[in-house]
Amino acid sequence: MLLRELKQMFARPLYLFASVGVMVLSTFFFMTLMKGGAAEQMPVAVVDMDQTTISRRLIHEMQATPSVDIILTTNSYPEAREAMQQGLLYGILVIPEGFYDDLVSFKRPQMDFYVTNAYTVGGNTAYKQFLTMVNLTSGAFQREVLRKKGMTDDVIMHRIQPLAIDAHMIANPWSNYSVYLVSTILPGILGLICLMLTIFAIGFELKTKTSHDWLRAAGGNYTVAMIGKLIPYTLIYLILGIGCQLILYRFAGFPVYGSYGRLFMGLLLFIFAMESLGILMIGLLPTLRDALSIGALYSMLGFSLSGFTYPQMSMLAPVKALSYLEPLRHYYLIYVNEALMGAPVQNSLPSAFALVAFMIASLLVAPRLHRALIYQNYPSK
Repeated sequence: MLLRELKQMFARPLYLFASVGVMVLSTFFFMTLMKGGAAEQMPVAVVDMDQTTISRRLIHEMQATPSVDIILTTNSYPEAREAMQQGLLYGILVIPEGFYDDLVSFKRPQMDFYVTNAYTVGGNTAYKQFLTMVNLTSGAFQREVLRKKGMTDDVIMHRIQPLAIDAHMIANPWSNYSVYLVSTILPGILGLICLMLTIFAIGFELKTKTSHDWLRAAGGNYTVAMIGKLIPYTLIYLILGIGCQLILYRFAGFPVYGSYGRLFMGLLLFIFAMESLGILMIGLLPTLRDALSIGALYSMLGFSLSGFTYPQMSMLAPVKALSYLEPLRHYYLIYVNEALMGAPVQNSLPSAFALVAFMIASLLVAPRLHRALIYQNYPSK
């Protein structure tokens, strides 16, 4: 039985490419997407209408930051606006004419900046950097004025910033966005592979009318046939999953404050749950094409409904309820509890039981799918 499945797997390069190839490429892409943990070198422009020493110093200090890259410095706002409309820029900082004179005469000069939210990450990064630089410029000027009045630096800092913020970020003190993004999106891609290949491996037997040979190799036992078909793929998924976890938590240094063992068990349950859903979909839907289409839609919705990009608590009530029908949501909760929070095991048990329930779901279609394998009564197109 296993030998037959291995022959089919290696006879069709699609299996290995759709699993190993896709996972390796996805891991390489997301691990190199944000090396510093956040978006860097976002292209922006500065419209310097003042052309003074302080405006040039402001531009120089902004260019030294890793978040933005000033690719255009001009004294013409229409030129910068045209570049933004062409999609070349994420933001424009405007230093008005007479900025330095107004600053030294305490007239509170106004600095304008424009960002495009058509690109969320780029626009937000540019906005944050512009706001930081404006605040730093204001503070630096106040410091120099107070120094000339004879105040000490300690008194000056109490004057500029009367309330000091002592922030302690839990679980991810580096504000590394990759910790939240990559640690869930890569298992999500693995789950997508599990679901789609399970549907394809079983549906292909129905489409090509080879299900009799498959059952004959298993001695006519449906359970043995299903286990024998899925074992080679499951081993590949486990190797890929363990490889991803080693890359993330050992080599990339992503935090794990809880148990590696429970994190691995969560991944194992997630893989089994996605395979079970693959069996469920091909058992319910009559054609391979339809099952693959529904499986792709279902898996892609999981990335949005899981809650790692948009918080579940802010979702509408019906959408929030639907999120619990996605195994990725429950794997994400296990990941947060084990890797980020180091929470007790009982916090992860509800999600683990939910994944077990997904594993049992395939039993609902076992009689129907078994009859289909025997009578081959599923349409081939």
